[in-house]
Amino acid sequence: MPKTIYETIYRDLKQKIEANVYSYQELLPSEHTLIQDYHCSRNTLRRAVSRLVTDGYVQTIQGKGVRNIYQPIAQTSFTIGEIESFRESALRNGQRPVTKVLLFTEFSINEKQAAYTGFPVGAEIYYLQRLHYLDELPLILNHNYFLKKAAYGLTREIAEQSIYQYLEQTLHMTIVNSKRVMTVEKMTEIDEKYLGMNADDYNCMAVVSSHTYNSDGVMFEYTQSRHRPDYFRFYDNAVR
Repeated sequence: MPKTIYETIYRDLKQKIEANVYSYQELLPSEHTLIQDYHCSRNTLRRAVSRLVTDGYVQTIQGKGVRNIYQPIAQTSFTIGEIESFRESALRNGQRPVTKVLLFTEFSINEKQAAYTGFPVGAEIYYLQRLHYLDELPLILNHNYFLKKAAYGLTREIAEQSIYQYLEQTLHMTIVNSKRVMTVEKMTEIDEKYLGMNADDYNCMAVVSSHTYNSDGVMFEYTQSRHRPDYFRFYDNAVR
């Protein structure tokens, strides 16, 4: 089954659900109608719907169809099971994202950096510090390491918009999977400076470290995202 067909259907239905084309609790068009609309096989459609079920967007009801159960939330929320950019997450939740690049530089990975990033010693890297705002509130401080040969041509201007959009649409990279570790760590001076927190109120940060791979099996990104604890939320949808 061509993955591109399944992905196209999944993404289109997901976008329509998020845009309220199908209202909360409304049934999606029938399977027969969707197969005709997307010019696909029954198995391809069912695979796309199955992923929407896993992501918590829809519920299949025997004898009735597929019901939209997606509800936007007021506070930004990031998915555990998906690779979702900051901009995608914000737009999904109906919020206005702004990214400010604090630092953009290039260097070669040394032994100390190789130990925590996973990149080999000597690898050429783009290193960025980016501050993410939602509705004018600074919420996330990102430390991004991108493998230069995989993300060639990356600029500060691109980084202020969407790096993933550049990788996927301009460089035609297929991003496959990301391994994440979530920890709670002591707040640093740079966290306090850029995220506007008071050390007397918060002395810790929610930290998500991720190693992300493309379809060639290449780890092209290591990122440490440092979240304000009062706005931190990751969710998953468990299916029995």
